[in-house]
Amino acid sequence: MSFVEYLASRWDNLLETSVEHAEVVLLSLAIAALIGVTLGVLTYRRPAAAQTVLAVASAVLTIPSFALFGLLIPVLGLGYTPTVVALSAYAVLSILRNTIVGLRSVDPAVTESAKGMGFSNWQQLTKIELPLAWPVILAGIRVSALLILGIAAIAAYVNGPGLGGDIFSGLSRIGGANALNLVLGGVLGIVLLALIFEAAFVLLGRLTTSRGIS
Repeated sequence: MSFVEYLASRWDNLLETSVEHAEVVLLSLAIAALIGVTLGVLTYRRPAAAQTVLAVASAVLTIPSFALFGLLIPVLGLGYTPTVVALSAYAVLSILRNTIVGLRSVDPAVTESAKGMGFSNWQQLTKIELPLAWPVILAGIRVSALLILGIAAIAAYVNGPGLGGDIFSGLSRIGGANALNLVLGGVLGIVLLALIFEAAFVLLGRLTTSRGIS
């Protein structure tokens, strides 16, 4: 069976697993964004604390994905939960780093003007610093999304959702009927999702960034 015929015969299945893949990535990304932005806001004015959280997030990213998934099995079992935990952990670093960099790059003269106008620290953060840092933060979220789109395929190792199941299934029986098609179908699905995510982030950036900032 040719690859085109394979795609035509399994289109529904590929669409379903692609949606599952996108959903687990989006959920993990949302959790990582909440953690990364929160830690960034709490530590960007404290160099020692910022260095510590960045070091921890960097250390997590150095753990091979197979090893991390394996370590989570005794604690969280198989399926959706270890997938989300692992992907969220891998996604934190870029978001955290860009949040700290973005907030630190805000012109001190702007924040001093805000203080002079009677802004509280919270108002200064939410109305001035975060909006000015948003393009940099969004870039970090974008990098993390593309990173975990690929890593999510390895979640098949812990019976996670998504396109990794087809890839692993094809690799396990390479040389057999449709083995290569299974691998190529999964890889193609991830590539298409990456392109969709990329376009979505470009659109989100245009819609959420002030023209004066961009």
